[in-house]
Amino acid sequence: MTLIIPPRVQDIGFTVKRLLPSRLKQRVGPFIFVDHMGPAHFELGTTADDVRQHPHIGLATVTYLFSGAMMHRDSLGIVQRIEPGAINLMTAGKGIVHSERLPEDIRAGSIPVEGIQIWLALPTDVEDCEPSFVHYPADAIPSVNLPTMSAQILIGSAFGVESPVKTASKTTYLDLALGADTRYVPDFPQQELAIYVAWGNVRVNGEEVQEFHMALLDENAVIETDHDARVLLLGGEPLAGERFILWNFVASSREKLRTAGERWENKEFAMVPGESDFIPLPKN
Repeated sequence: MTLIIPPRVQDIGFTVKRLLPSRLKQRVGPFIFVDHMGPAHFELGTTADDVRQHPHIGLATVTYLFSGAMMHRDSLGIVQRIEPGAINLMTAGKGIVHSERLPEDIRAGSIPVEGIQIWLALPTDVEDCEPSFVHYPADAIPSVNLPTMSAQILIGSAFGVESPVKTASKTTYLDLALGADTRYVPDFPQQELAIYVAWGNVRVNGEEVQEFHMALLDENAVIETDHDARVLLLGGEPLAGERFILWNFVASSREKLRTAGERWENKEFAMVPGESDFIPLPKN
């Protein structure tokens, strides 16, 4: 029987559908956090719904938009607009601070913002690495067209094509546009895999997976459609050891989480240049 994870709908100023972590499954390969943001419209003349600066450790964030745009700023001094089809890869390592804000033209045009925000847990040998940021424009992300489906190869290799996006562990992340009557059997040996149905419905091994749900795949999983659907295939090699999560921190020990929280409260992280507002450490 296929393990299906329903979304947890949360309001963070706008609606997000959270799939990971879940009480049913903490992570899939290195994927330890998966949010489907929006679609949401934002008001002109306000900074409401901007994500103020906040810290991360022990993970890499991957931002991928379906529509709209966001402006990334971080403590390395990077300022980067991201638009649909592009990838922002931010490796936190021992610590980074960033903000994600809505550009004025997106607010002015009432353009909906929708996309996927993920965290990849870092292997223990690099979880304290130097922080970094890389932007991959949409035209750098390879695509493949097949008879009943097309694929954007966001991270990893598939269909004989390799993404330029480099991660700390073996990772697969595909954006699949499935046409009616598609039958697809993923072939990624030694990887733990799941699909997230961004819109439409599919079947996995004959079992229906509804829109906004995630399904864990076994090694012989068959994905089928009757109608068009958009699916994200994600996973990779399982990471060794436990991972713990506290707020925006991921670590291989609870002590690292406690220390990171103290560093944030004591203002010991480098901050985003030119920004003063920030999100405080939650009291709970």
